[in-house]
Amino acid sequence: MFVPLSSLLPAYKLAAREEGELRVHFLDVGQGDCTIVEFPSGEAVVIDAGDGSFTNRNHTVRYLKALAPKKLTMILTHADADHYGGFEALIEAFGADTVYLPAYGEETPEYAALLKAVEKSGAKTDTMTRYDVVADGSGAYLACVSPRRSDEEEGNEASSVLYLRFEGVGVLLAGDISAAVERRLVKENALMEGLFDSGGHRVRLEETDILKLSHHGSASSNTAEWLALLSPEKAVVSCGKGNNYGHPAPEAISRAEAAGAEVFRTDELGDIVLSVKGGEYRLSYQT
Repeated sequence: MFVPLSSLLPAYKLAAREEGELRVHFLDVGQGDCTIVEFPSGEAVVIDAGDGSFTNRNHTVRYLKALAPKKLTMILTHADADHYGGFEALIEAFGADTVYLPAYGEETPEYAALLKAVEKSGAKTDTMTRYDVVADGSGAYLACVSPRRSDEEEGNEASSVLYLRFEGVGVLLAGDISAAVERRLVKENALMEGLFDSGGHRVRLEETDILKLSHHGSASSNTAEWLALLSPEKAVVSCGKGNNYGHPAPEAISRAEAAGAEVFRTDELGDIVLSVKGGEYRLSYQT
């Protein structure tokens, strides 16, 4: 019987989630993205999985093993290697109940290996588009705001934008969307209150308390009008120390701070954990 080597890695020693607590783990995976939403029920959603490099792959496996989720959903926001590279190892080590894949993939051996791993796992597959919701019995839910359709855009333009809400606290995960998508969402939001609502799941962009900055804090995203609409109290940036892209861009950080946000960066702080309980939230980290 084949046993993936990653499954033999020891789990980290992490603080246990409290009863009724929701946690969002923004993992330090260098110049990539990996966010784990840990619902109060003990179920979890992995949103992107880093670049799959040896260090980052082991980090995500050991971290998820420590959380020991009861049920696992995986979402690939878009097909960039720094977002999907680590999924193959996670799927082989943990399996998944549902895997949301982007409408447009990559013609690379690495992406083909991911698709093969998903198929072998027997997980249900789908594409995440507007009004899709991953809901938890606790009342927490994750709702897709963009893209509107699976065939609408390609690349970063099609990146999933996900709104998480629990006990009145709103978190927006903006993926790698561009300024053009940000401006479109601002215009759509002005058309009608509740435009992004899905059934009984309320989505209000202007009620965003914590924002994960678009595209690792790129200057070509994170526009002033987008940040003014969201008006987050906290902003998280997932980026690698000394990366070649200059992320996060000083102007993007300045715009976020001008909108009233306190900025937290994985390249400076390592893994960042958001805790929500009793309608209150806090951010913690260990450097």
